[in-house]
Amino acid sequence: MDRSRLEAFSDGVFAVAITLLALNLTVAGPGHGKLTHQLWTHWPSFAAYVISFFMIGIIWVNHHVLIRSITVVTRTLLFLNLLLLLFVVLIPFATATVAEYLNAHSGRDANVAMALYGAVFLGMSVGFGAIFEWTLHGERVAQPVPAEKRWAARARFVGGGGVYVIAIVVALFSAIASFVIIALVAVYYIFERTPSSGGSADAEPPDGAESF
Repeated sequence: MDRSRLEAFSDGVFAVAITLLALNLTVAGPGHGKLTHQLWTHWPSFAAYVISFFMIGIIWVNHHVLIRSITVVTRTLLFLNLLLLLFVVLIPFATATVAEYLNAHSGRDANVAMALYGAVFLGMSVGFGAIFEWTLHGERVAQPVPAEKRWAARARFVGGGGVYVIAIVVALFSAIASFVIIALVAVYYIFERTPSSGGSADAEPPDGAESF
């Protein structure tokens, strides 16, 4: 398989996942109180939608940057990419679960729902980090990360996953606090950008990609 097929397949999965998020944005309709009240009571659905939408979008942007730098596609890379996509596809399910249980104020179930939400993002982070680690070895990218910068780059990926671990632990005590932590991660990665070390847009080095 060449790089274009890998990228096209991944783009299709991202597109489906981000579209599925909108299927959970519903209200009961006429006869169930004022629309403003219905919209307010469904705030977890809208908040979770926004967070997950931007997370998938950020993943897609940085996946594009990382894949465009790769010069050789191996069987190992294909399976690592599938690992990433496995968790991307789970994001709509986790989002719907959080929206349902936070909205119902379900006590312990809300904590479990938030822990699940964080776990899906942690899995996504691990999948993306595994692809990044793969690019660090051999002649696999157009502009490899210099050896002296590799541990710093790895630390960024570990740090991103570490926030999700914290969110999972916090979820066991406070679902809302965990929700806020994950929301702040999304906001951070919308604006945070690591300067590239050179190269064209189609050959940007892996260290130009963000961690999650």
